[in-house]
Formats: sequence, C-alpha cells, structure tokens
Amino acid sequence: MNDPMRAAMLAPAALLVLWSMVMLVWMLVTRIPAMGGLAALRKAPAGGRGAALDRLLPDRVNWKAHNFINLAEQPTLFYATSVILALTGAERIDVAFAALYVALRIVHSLWQALVNRIAVRFGLFIAYSSCLMVLAIRAVASCLAGALA
Repeated sequence: MNDPMRAAMLAPAALLVLWSMVMLVWMLVTRIPAMGGLAALRKAPAGGRGAALDRLLPDRVNWKAHNFINLAEQPTLFYATSVILALTGAERIDVAFAALYVALRIVHSLWQALVNRIAVRFGLFIAYSSCLMVLAIRAVASCLAGALA
C-alpha cells in the first residue's frame, strides 16, 4: 500500500479496532474479579451468557461490557465505510470525519465505562453517528462517481 491517503483513511479504523481490544481487556480485568475470579468461571453452569451477569454484578462493572458490545455494533458500518472510501479514493475531509468518529467513540467509551449519564452518552451518540452519516454519503458518492466515470 503506497497510497498515503488510503493508509490515512484506514488508520482511524485500525485505531478503533485497537481501542475495542483495550475495552475488552478492561472488561475482563473488571468482570473476572467481580465474579469471584477464574475459579468461579470454572464452576459456572454450561451455556451461560454474559448478559446473565447484568443481574449479578454491579452496574459499574457491567458498563465496560455494555460498551464493548456497543463497539461491535455501529462500528461495523464504520469499518465498511472506511474500506469503501480507501478503495475509491478518500480525501482529507473523509480522513478528518473518520478521525473525529473514532475520537468521539473513545470519549463515549470512557464516559459509558466511568460515568454513564445517558444525556451525555446520547449527545455523543448523535455526534459520532452524524460523522458516520457524512462518511456513508461520501462513500456512496465516491462509488457513483467511479461508476459513472
């Protein structure tokens, strides 16, 4: 990959993948001790799901897991959009919106994991979703421009 703009467009997506792994580790180091350690995991009944822990663990512990799940939802659209733009010719504005999306997702993660006041989370959701909407529209326009050229 010798195209610097392509790499620049993919960098925010790579950063969000790494951030998701940070949240995974944070979730594990918070939840496992709250459940009673690894020994308790060995005694857990077969077929249990992580969502069942919501009733058993403190909210502050569960918030990390909730955020990790969130990072496997809407960001999948961001990853696809980032690849589309990287392949069809991203511009600086695309990279800027992608970087802003990731920055807002990280702020959202920290807010949800530590404070979790819904009004602020909703504002962050609207902000990063707006970034993704712009990127999606630009991805469609880029695809159409390439198809019609």
